[in-house]
Amino acid sequence: MTERRTALVTGATAGIGAAFARELAAEGFGLILVARDEERLRGLAAELPVPVEVLRADLATAEGCDAVAARLTDAGRPVDLLVNNAGRSLNRSFLRSTAELEEELLRLNVHAVMRLTLAALPGMVERGRGEVVNVSSVSGFAAMMPGSTYPASKAWVTNFSESQAQLVRGMGVRVMALCPGYTRTEFHDRAGIDMSRTPSWMWLDARAVVRAGLRDLRRGRMVSVPGWKYKLAVFGIRHAPRGLVHRVARDTRGRIGHEER
Repeated sequence: MTERRTALVTGATAGIGAAFARELAAEGFGLILVARDEERLRGLAAELPVPVEVLRADLATAEGCDAVAARLTDAGRPVDLLVNNAGRSLNRSFLRSTAELEEELLRLNVHAVMRLTLAALPGMVERGRGEVVNVSSVSGFAAMMPGSTYPASKAWVTNFSESQAQLVRGMGVRVMALCPGYTRTEFHDRAGIDMSRTPSWMWLDARAVVRAGLRDLRRGRMVSVPGWKYKLAVFGIRHAPRGLVHRVARDTRGRIGHEER
């Protein structure tokens, strides 16, 4: 009998995180689902036909990171796949932001990704198997959102993931940055960002993003950009003169729907 593999998914209540949970459950993974909203986690867990462990944690706090890192380092219950999906954006430019908001963004988008990857990788290397997917963004390939620090945080995630992937590629372990474009989730609504003017052709489906990401992970790719339109966009961003990129850069975050509290 084949031993069931286990995946830990952060930010699992909706969107890309929930899509990862459903897709991995369909593949037979046992799951550890992490988010702040325990009630919603349990609702999702009840839908899935595999063993599910619910772990309530706020990864923007030291206590939340400690709790998830402890689970990842539990040698008696190894985790085979870590999906660092939890993240946030802000609905304001840097000039109207606060140190507290920016630090919270960095703790979630950057520090938590580093901390949990560091918790997971040594055990995976010791076992000679394991995978890490860090959910980044197409926006991280250039400063295309003037006044937003979100792309900068995602640039870090992509470069960090690619660096670690090179480190462990010969050790039976894979690390990959998943870099989707606009994806239909709750992400923008939670940040109070009105995306109603964004053309429909720019939107990706969360399930398709996850399937493309898992396919690229198993092909050994270090960076995955789902969707041919976004692949072309990233190619252009990477190879166009920097001055041209800056001239065409515009705020693609949509319209602010409400101020964050």
